Formats: sequence, C-alpha cells, structure tokens
Amino acid sequence: MDLGISGKVVLITGGGGALGTAMASIFAAEGAKIAVVDVNAENAATVAATLTDGGAAACAIGADITDKAQIDQAFSQAEQRLGPIDILVNNAGFSRDSYLTKMDEADWDLVHYTVLKGTFHCCRAALPGMMERRFGRIVNISSMSYLGNAGQTNYSSAKAGLIGMTNALAREAGRFNITVNAIAPGLIVTPRLRARKDFDVLEQRSNATTPMPRLGLPEDCPSSINQPLQ
Repeated sequence: MDLGISGKVVLITGGGGALGTAMASIFAAEGAKIAVVDVNAENAATVAATLTDGGAAACAIGADITDKAQIDQAFSQAEQRLGPIDILVNNAGFSRDSYLTKMDEADWDLVHYTVLKGTFHCCRAALPGMMERRFGRIVNISSMSYLGNAGQTNYSSAKAGLIGMTNALAREAGRFNITVNAIAPGLIVTPRLRARKDFDVLEQRSNATTPMPRLGLPEDCPSSINQPLQ
C-alpha cells in the first residue's frame, strides 16, 4: 500500500521503545526517513541502526522531551541529517501507577511533564516549519486510560489532557494544511507490561472485554497511524 509518505521525514519520540520501534519500521517500509528520538540514546541508536541496515534513511537522537533545550537541539539535528520534519509522532510516555493517596508527587509530575509538556515542546518545535511549508502531520499517542483507571490518576489525566490538546491544536493548525490527530490504544504487549506482576490478570480482563479478544501488539498501533496522505 502506498501511503504517500515516501521521502517524508518522520520524527518519533519514544522511538527506542516497543511501540516506537514498530512505528519506525512501518514508516521506513513506506520509504520515509526516520528520526528516532528517545531519552535512552542507546535504544534509539539500536533502532536507527536496524532501519539503516534495512536500507532506510534514519538517525538516532538522545533527548529528554521534558527539556526544551534538548528538544530544540534534537529537531535541529534531525533536520540537518534528514531534512525538515513532515510528520511528528508524539509517542513518548509511561505510567507510574499508585493510588492517589499514596502517589508520590514526583511520579505525578514526571508523567504529566512527559506526556503533556513533552508533547508541547515537540509541537512548538515542529509547527513553525510546518506552517511555513503549509504541510504537516502530528499524531499524538494517547491511551484508553484517558477514560480513567484506578491507580492511574496521573496517567489517565495526562492522556485525557493529550486528547484535549489534540482537539485544540487541530483547530489552530488546520488552516495551514496541518492535521493533528490522536489514537488511544488499549493494552499493548510490551516488555514493560509483561514485567508487571498482574500481567496475567490484565490479559484475562482484556480477552474478556475487548471485541477482538486479545491484547494489542506493537504493530497494531502503526496501522492506526498510517493513512494515505491527501
């Protein structure tokens, strides 16, 4: 399937993780150039090396998306190596679960800073160039947790905020031929999820409540992102 992204430059945050790797692989298979951005520079380098070994144009950049200076530098490096950013995937994020009365304030802040402020920094870095060229695609990775899960007040509120941010930014950017969308996956089988002590319980619950009775796989998410460019 030709998605119309051959030669486009895609920057993926959290690109060194399971979801980021799957997204990068599918974008690369469509001929896109990939900037893999991750706080873990080693993981980013591993993903980028796999892509380049497969014939894709890719680069790895270590950056903490909660730090504006690091993000500005990351975007500058990506554009120097691959060209202007056409597609931004705000994928970086993680949970730090605990009941609210027991939640450490640092865990509240870290989840919100990563999911919301990190996305803010990345969008601010990408949008001026997209506006000037009058083309851009921004995809924010939310979660079905935005509906609320016990023990996830930080994560659920951050992912719900991301959907609100997406709706608002879509209205701001649309007149520049820039689309802003969010996808909200359910539980996805990643190494982090498998390491949870309650993994078996989560899997059984998902099998019982999901129309397709199984947990999601990392490669399911790119299929939601990848739509032909118009």
